[in-house]
Amino acid sequence: MSALLWSRSIWRRKYNIFVHGDDRDQSLCLNTVFFIRDAVRRFKRKGIVGVVSSGDFPGCIAAAAIAAELGLPAPKPETVLLCSDKYYSRLAQREVVPEATPTFSLIDREDLLKNQLRVEFPIFIKPVKSWFSVLARRVENIEELTAFLAQPTVKRFKSKYLYPFDRLMKTYTQYKSKRGHFLAEQIMEGSQVTIEGFAFHGTVEIISIVDSVMYPDTISFQRFEYPSSLSEDVQDVMKSITKKVIRHIGFDNGLFNIEMFYNPETGLIQIIEINPRMVGQFADLMEKVDGTNTYEILLALCIGEKPIVRKAKGKFRVAASFALRSFEDKRVVRVPNERQVGKVKKLFPGTTVHMFFEAGEKLSDYEHEDDLQSYCYAAINMGAADRNSLLAAFGEVQKHLVFSFDSAD
Repeated sequence: MSALLWSRSIWRRKYNIFVHGDDRDQSLCLNTVFFIRDAVRRFKRKGIVGVVSSGDFPGCIAAAAIAAELGLPAPKPETVLLCSDKYYSRLAQREVVPEATPTFSLIDREDLLKNQLRVEFPIFIKPVKSWFSVLARRVENIEELTAFLAQPTVKRFKSKYLYPFDRLMKTYTQYKSKRGHFLAEQIMEGSQVTIEGFAFHGTVEIISIVDSVMYPDTISFQRFEYPSSLSEDVQDVMKSITKKVIRHIGFDNGLFNIEMFYNPETGLIQIIEINPRMVGQFADLMEKVDGTNTYEILLALCIGEKPIVRKAKGKFRVAASFALRSFEDKRVVRVPNERQVGKVKKLFPGTTVHMFFEAGEKLSDYEHEDDLQSYCYAAINMGAADRNSLLAAFGEVQKHLVFSFDSAD
């Protein structure tokens, strides 16, 4: 959802929700500035007391801008955009936590022609604004990089998303235009985690640290496990880095998440990226283990109230969100029916099943997911008493939920 707005008179009983499409709806991405101005005009005298988004681009940016125009609690648009722009975010990270910031360089045409990248190959490249690892990849040499940047897929992505994002940067920040739209970074390795937290009136609080488990030899998420299995000492360092960065950027009155790598061989902790929003996929995991759903925190922040955060008060000791993926484009023939889903929920109480496609659709039907290295067609969230029980339960669930596919052609 791109923006949700509440009226205080019904806040506790029933939500009056204004919704505008999907965060990656092309028309909304291309016309975000118009959407923001139109929303401000329409709701300026409607008694709105909260504007919020749980989504990425342009959801959290639009929500922050609308809230600022209406004088409502929210992170400042310029800080949201600073976090969202991977290049300017890296500059800010390097200022305050250089030890946790990888070597990076903005890729522009002049550097390519002169072969003057400031990062040694092999490198990892990604757009300055993206999601789901779209167009992110490892590159071995300058020839491979040049060929990739010349692909039609890259040009389409720039036109649909990067140029509109540039317009938002120019409209709501003082940052200068960049010469490039891709970032080159040193290769980072180790265990990947997500630190989620919130800032309220200048105070930064950590909610959770979640482990990210990848499908072997890919950058596609297989599951997210909570709580993290990393040692308390490592988690404490991550929390310290997080608080320094968020305070330095000036992000306040909102939820955020920071992805990091921890290399157990070197002890090195490095920031992958900062996201100025909550992780919707984790909200249910927090509730299962801690007893607080992060949507509760989001709603409290958007009306200027300090969130109530519980710890270890949930029904389960551990929880995970499992991503079901295909690594090639296929047509969906069959998805689990209500009886199958109902049986799974009865066998394993608290389980949620989210299916993202219907029979007849192709996994590549959504243009904004062009160039994905895999397609997530369902997510299953579960809780258990321990990790082994959790993985065993997921194995049983897979036997009851039947997905069938055929060739995309």
